[in-house]
Amino acid sequence: MFSDRNSDIDHETIELLENAQDRIRQKKNVYKHFIVYLFISGFFLFIDFFLAVGQNILIFNYSWSIWVLLIWTFILLYHLFDVFISKKIINNKWILNQKSHLIKLQQEKIKSLKKDIETESKIYADSNSNNSNQLVTIIVAASENNIIGDNNKLIWHLSKDLIRFKNLTKGHHVIMGRKTFESMPKALPNRTNVIITRNKNYVAENIIVVNSLENALKVCKDDPQPFIIGGGEIYKIGLDYANRIELTRVHQSFEGDTAFPEIDEEVWKEVNKIEMFDIENHDYNFSFITYDKFN
Repeated sequence: MFSDRNSDIDHETIELLENAQDRIRQKKNVYKHFIVYLFISGFFLFIDFFLAVGQNILIFNYSWSIWVLLIWTFILLYHLFDVFISKKIINNKWILNQKSHLIKLQQEKIKSLKKDIETESKIYADSNSNNSNQLVTIIVAASENNIIGDNNKLIWHLSKDLIRFKNLTKGHHVIMGRKTFESMPKALPNRTNVIITRNKNYVAENIIVVNSLENALKVCKDDPQPFIIGGGEIYKIGLDYANRIELTRVHQSFEGDTAFPEIDEEVWKEVNKIEMFDIENHDYNFSFITYDKFN
């Protein structure tokens, strides 16, 4: 430890000596410049005014030697200013202080960024508090052009699809927006109905009210497979949280005011498909398609 301290002192001493030597060199150069200036100025004035060399050369009514001396005087003054003012103020100590200040600012910025990242990580972890084995599932029926409804109502009636929906969601949490809930006569039986709404005073029988999908998933944290059942905006947000999509693809195009987002094949992989064609008492052909999110 003692030797390290001596090493630090030697380093500082060397820096001081080098800085002092630089200052001496700079002052010597100024002194030499001044001597050369005096000698050459005298020589120019002598040959101009006493030997009459170039007396006919006038620039704005002044002799050429006067202009040379004026320009050189300006250069000399700049040299003096640079050595005795600029380099005295902006010396190695000043540069080191500026570097230290900038490093300190960068360290504070990095510290602030780390704090923000930790906070965001904590929020993300809290919003995804459901364990890694939980299968958050979107269940939806959509036409070929991704329409899922019109004026908050279903466009088709497929009893096989309704039976499948009931069998899959029975005993689980079902998450939906307020409008989707209000399109139903009452809360879905044998399921825990979680309603997302900004209305803090919203009340209905047999429901749990939350203000965001994140909070809805917190309510469902003990459910191994909660289902997101609509509507359009909830589906759009839910794609970021879901691990699976249970899609009933109705093989027909419809007009409507609510659509399901396009399924990105770089994010989702089709793992199962059951075609339901020419089913008795069903007006349309459809398929049950299961997508899982790539890990």
